[in-house]
Amino acid sequence: MATDRVLSIQSHVSYGYVGGKAAVFPLQCLGFDVDIINSVNFSNHSGYGRLGGTRTTAAELKSIFDGMKQNELLTQKRLVTGYVPGAEGLSAVRDLVRTLKETEPELIYVLDPVMGDAGRLYVAPDVIPVYREMLSLATVITPNWFEVETLTGVEMKDTQSLQQAFKILHEEYNCPNVVMSSIPLKPWLADILPPPIRPTPEMESPSGEYLICIASSAANTTGTGESSTIYARCVPFISGYFSGVGDIFSALLLGHYLTKNVEATPETALPVAVSHALTKTHAILIRTHEHALTLPEDDLHATDDEKDLSEPLRKTRRMRGRELRVIQSQDIIRQQLHPQAGAIEVWENFWSL
Repeated sequence: MATDRVLSIQSHVSYGYVGGKAAVFPLQCLGFDVDIINSVNFSNHSGYGRLGGTRTTAAELKSIFDGMKQNELLTQKRLVTGYVPGAEGLSAVRDLVRTLKETEPELIYVLDPVMGDAGRLYVAPDVIPVYREMLSLATVITPNWFEVETLTGVEMKDTQSLQQAFKILHEEYNCPNVVMSSIPLKPWLADILPPPIRPTPEMESPSGEYLICIASSAANTTGTGESSTIYARCVPFISGYFSGVGDIFSALLLGHYLTKNVEATPETALPVAVSHALTKTHAILIRTHEHALTLPEDDLHATDDEKDLSEPLRKTRRMRGRELRVIQSQDIIRQQLHPQAGAIEVWENFWSL
């Protein structure tokens, strides 16, 4: 049973599972007490097209932080942060992280720099420099492909640019561990994968498409001439729209990072945690997808912008049917995995490609 307290600073929705709603329950299932601060309070996630609620202002965040500090309630040994919409609020979070690290130098901090996806920012651009300041404070960052490009200014389109992006994060921003999950396996990326990581015929993918998770750890690379140790694993692509996947993945990664039920060192902590998080997140997505297929036909309509605009509830039904099956996946979350089950593999010779 976990004994560390976790502080979660993420978005909150009344209905569904994104942000803290996707992250807190899994951490509690793993035995952690979780203290929660909401960066926004919305009715539902933005994929529904319509929502109500408010964003927590920087002043309100600081007031919460100050109240906790005055009462000596900032004793957490683990921290996860996600969506914070503005630079002022994010700056307040950055200052809090510095305060936490002063009292707990070994703070395990998973930073999900939620900024956008698919080439589009959905936060104010002035959060980007603040996130860059925060990278060295984190134990692990979990950006998506677009967010890595945004943070580094590097368009990752080939082997050299992928290597360059990791070098910038590790060497320029002093970020010890980077994890990118849910990356479409583009042809140029598939071509450079070594056999242990390539998709196999046994790895069934109805669509024939795959995603890859790439993790990079700067631990224990002194004298090797390499910027980091690279790990990777492919998983079958599951068709459909899902929200909150990155939030639950980051929570599971935090929950399994240096936990007492696994033997881990600074060199093995990242691959162990990522293997658990990736395996469990993928299993939850499969369960969510299987549930969606049982819904009435009216809830399974494909995206059609024109029809969705004229009939907003059409989109609502589709989004509602694909909310993550978090509560129904308690058995998956609590499962004690075999050390080799779904393990990510070392990407040998990555830096010499």
